[in-house]
Amino acid sequence: MLWFVQGHVRLGYEILQNLDFPWPVADTVLQHHERMDGSGYPNGIRGADLLLEARILMVADVVEAMMWQRPYRPALGAQTAILELQSHAGSQFDQEVVAACAHLLLEKSFEFFDASTP
Repeated sequence: MLWFVQGHVRLGYEILQNLDFPWPVADTVLQHHERMDGSGYPNGIRGADLLLEARILMVADVVEAMMWQRPYRPALGAQTAILELQSHAGSQFDQEVVAACAHLLLEKSFEFFDASTP
């Protein structure tokens, strides 16, 4: 089961690697579960070796996961997501990306829209 969960980054990379984008989309997808301290997967990449795009996506992924309802729990909200990110800023997540995300969510009142609603 763990491979299935962790395998999505490699599968995403394989799907995207031969498509022509002006940005490193495939590598960003591959790295989005890496962590600043090297504790992530699939390759244990750390710090400055992580693409900025991947650092942004890893924070966005956490925010999305926490702010949307899951079958096993209700949505947790922006404040909870930001507190979680801030508690791991510098170790798991890029501090500047976390600060920018907190600014957007808390000070600029950024809101997600539900693309599934007509």
